[in-house]
Amino acid sequence: MENYLDSDVKFVPGVGEVRARLLDKELGIRTVGDLLSHYPFRYIDRTKVYRIGEIAEGDAALVQFRARVTGVSYAGEGRKRRFTAHVSDATGSAELVWFHGIKWIEKRIERGREYLVFGRPSFYRNELSLVHPEIETMEQALSRKPESGMQGIYSTTERLASTLGAKGFYLLVCNAWRLAGPQIREPLPAALRERYGLMPLREALRNIHFPQSSEELRRAQYRLKFDELLGVQLNIQGRRTERLSRSDGFVFSAVGDAFNAFYRDKLPFPLTGAQKRVIREIRRDTTTGYQMNRLLQGDVGSGKTLVALMSMLLAVDNGYQACMMAPTEILARQHFATVVRMLDGLDVGVAVLTGASKAKERRAALEGIASGEVRILIGTHALLEDRVRFRNLGFVVIDEQHRFGVEQRARMWTKNARPPHILVMTATPIPRTLAMTLYGDLDVSVIDELPPGRRPVKTVHYTDSARLRLFGFMREQIARGRQVYVVYPLIKESEAMDYKDLTDGYEAISRDFPLPHYVTAICHGRMKPADKEESMRQFKSGEAHILVATSVIEVGVDVPNATVMVIESAERFGLSQLHQLRGRVGRGGEQSYCILMSGEKLSRESRARLEAMCETCDGFRLAELDLKLRGAGDINGTLQSGMAFDLKIANPTADIQVLTVTREAAAAILEADPQLAHPDNGGLRELRRRYAGREKMDFSMIS
Repeated sequence: MENYLDSDVKFVPGVGEVRARLLDKELGIRTVGDLLSHYPFRYIDRTKVYRIGEIAEGDAALVQFRARVTGVSYAGEGRKRRFTAHVSDATGSAELVWFHGIKWIEKRIERGREYLVFGRPSFYRNELSLVHPEIETMEQALSRKPESGMQGIYSTTERLASTLGAKGFYLLVCNAWRLAGPQIREPLPAALRERYGLMPLREALRNIHFPQSSEELRRAQYRLKFDELLGVQLNIQGRRTERLSRSDGFVFSAVGDAFNAFYRDKLPFPLTGAQKRVIREIRRDTTTGYQMNRLLQGDVGSGKTLVALMSMLLAVDNGYQACMMAPTEILARQHFATVVRMLDGLDVGVAVLTGASKAKERRAALEGIASGEVRILIGTHALLEDRVRFRNLGFVVIDEQHRFGVEQRARMWTKNARPPHILVMTATPIPRTLAMTLYGDLDVSVIDELPPGRRPVKTVHYTDSARLRLFGFMREQIARGRQVYVVYPLIKESEAMDYKDLTDGYEAISRDFPLPHYVTAICHGRMKPADKEESMRQFKSGEAHILVATSVIEVGVDVPNATVMVIESAERFGLSQLHQLRGRVGRGGEQSYCILMSGEKLSRESRARLEAMCETCDGFRLAELDLKLRGAGDINGTLQSGMAFDLKIANPTADIQVLTVTREAAAAILEADPQLAHPDNGGLRELRRRYAGREKMDFSMIS
């Protein structure tokens, strides 16, 4: 029997060559299976037919009603030409307006005929109006047999929407279902479905597109989420099982001169209890004979870099090399300067390698690691290049690991015949229960204490009406010899978003803080690397008093003298990003401040986020709150953008209950059949394969 799911989508009735190319380009839909995996994001009740007089402003996003055409009219010329059909029923009248496709629609409108109208209602001068509605004669409507009373609304693009419309896309899905629905095979063993109360996959797909009831829709969503997250968990836990089945990890048996001398003579401050605990965990991992694969979570400023350095010294003491990979040039150079300063006087060769390294620096780094003279190499993505060849790499640190792709990180494993120990670090706090569930193949460590002497950053929320007060406070801090960050969500003004932008902000600050008394530097992602580096140099050296930037400075900028972080249009940022930005200050001994600026009108969710920022500096508390507030909020923004798995319906943070259940299911399945070799597990093998390699290069978080 032909498998229509793998067939080209052009064979679906109503698609054809032209629409197939459009579906591929706009949504990545190439096959019939892809089309059926493009799920609705909401539903409307097509059994509900309004009367015109019942439709009030703000009642519904989409409505349908029966009405008779009483006349037509034209207005404007050329591109501004407008066609209007005037319709009415016994309760009122409405206007149906088209700006495009006028020749096509005017041939289908007959005066005196009754139509079923479907579209988005708006009101102009108290009269109901629908722009570009879908219409069909009542004869057509009554002869059409709907798949269900609830019509799915699918995410689309502007180009597809103008070509197909909501109804047109829905009809394509209907045709795809009739073609391929009977071909849907069940991947899960019957015993597994029975244990977890799952409806069959074919029934779930039918009910996700054509729900027979709200309860059936809920069950369908659960089944499809279960499949996706089970596929994820089979991969995560399968990798851990495979890793722990091989005893090929480097053994760091000694704690030697480099570690002990650093601990005795070079520590900048006493280790916190949390830092000591994590170092013990890493030390234990590196003596087992198995490859370490550990995630280190630590709030901003908690001392993760110091833990990473001491861990690399363990490798050095045991005759191995270590490296640290950072996502940006700025952060890599900063780590290099910090490590060189901390190791001053110790016989440990350190080098740096980035994409911007000059020929002499690059040559010295490459020769040094090849010969073994360089024991610690710090750099950016440049470390992944084939010409970077270590003599005996034993330990890899990946900082701000959500900035790297899974494939990118995995390439570090190939720098040796035997895989080095891996420590991945993130300053994005993840609730521990979520971290343990998502990172089933990683051991998780947490630094939940700040080093002694660090003072909590005072955070306040101001609206635009307090701008003069803000400028006065900035002048006061600068007069005390301090420096100020001002962060904007946009580089230039946007018609789509009413937020403060960096360009106007820089001009305003330059007016209010004129030279020569104040120097203002600027930094954003569209600048040339050399210009960006010069701005950062000015700010780090103290030549610039104010740094106006976008969130490009969210990670890796360490200027202890900066005591004020002003975040413009703070409602635009999520909790995780706000917390990261706040972490750029409070890195010295002086009291530091974070000022959240916003407009007067805020949504309930935005106000709750800003209030939470003012109430606590605990990143883990903020992460828990983010789960409660948004589910798929900023934590998921980081997690989803870190996944090698193409999830269509499941959301790891909003669906944590399903995630927990599938983690348990995957563990039981793999314990009984680690290779999924049993004949009943053929569908599970395919499920694991489907979620094993759909890599997106900016994605990470699941290693």
